[in-house]
Amino acid sequence: MDNALTPLNREVSPLSNHALADLVACPQCDTLHRLVLVAAGQKARCRRCHSVLMSPHASAMTKIVMLALTATVLMIAAITFPFLTLEARGLTQRNSVIDAILAFSSGLMLPLSLAIAGLIVVLPLMRLAAILYVLAPMAIGWAPAKGAMRAFRFAQVLKPWAMAEIFIVGVAVALVKVAGLAILTIGPAFWAFTALVLVTVLNDNFMCRLTIWRTLEARRPHL
Repeated sequence: MDNALTPLNREVSPLSNHALADLVACPQCDTLHRLVLVAAGQKARCRRCHSVLMSPHASAMTKIVMLALTATVLMIAAITFPFLTLEARGLTQRNSVIDAILAFSSGLMLPLSLAIAGLIVVLPLMRLAAILYVLAPMAIGWAPAKGAMRAFRFAQVLKPWAMAEIFIVGVAVALVKVAGLAILTIGPAFWAFTALVLVTVLNDNFMCRLTIWRTLEARRPHL
């Protein structure tokens, strides 16, 4: 069930600080809305552009933490185990994600190697670590950790740059082109990366950014 948030009347008198805390701006069209109570499983949309502003889920924090832990384990498996084995003319070569990164580590291709390492391994792991740092304490009933708001903002900034899913799509396209030239055997790291992409998508689906921000503000210690 979808709800539309109530738009702010632009002709009202100046708002107090308390009233401002009940307002939210649509990230797509900047329309101001008054916050309403949204039940788990429902969605609150912008009245102008219909973008989803709030989409809380039952036990969302626990689910996000568990999925983030699962994604971390899958990432470690993906960079540890063999990714792909090629056989051609009696020669066999096993490659891992680390091998793919190091393949461009010499000469002028070094920046490409660093970009691959950052976009498919380092940044996704940093984002998972930030999510766990922010949500794990609150999932077990504790107050937010020190600097949780900065950590969550950092996780949101990293989201467009964590490109594990782009990597797996590129590998799938390359496999189709190389299949006729050699015998390919997909290793466990490939399946770990595929599972990682699915878990990440599911994790992002459970994550309601506005709900997390409001929870952080409500639970932070007030000195």
